[in-house]
Amino acid sequence: MRLAHKMAIESDHVRADALEAMEFPHLVQRYEVSGVPRTVVNESTYLDGALPEASFVASVLAAVKPSGKGR
Repeated sequence: MRLAHKMAIESDHVRADALEAMEFPHLVQRYEVSGVPRTVVNESTYLDGALPEASFVASVLAAVKPSGKGR
């Protein structure tokens, strides 16, 4: 969670929010949260658990990398 917030501070292309699951049951259901932390990238990629920084950054970059389709 801290790394996501650090990334958001450094880049206008990143937004990070931390929510209390018990206070937002509709978001728990929407994002199928069964454990915490759960990181959602662009509504399509989910990262579960506390990952090492290098793994977290690599996973986020892979999630936002253009697919190359249509080129």
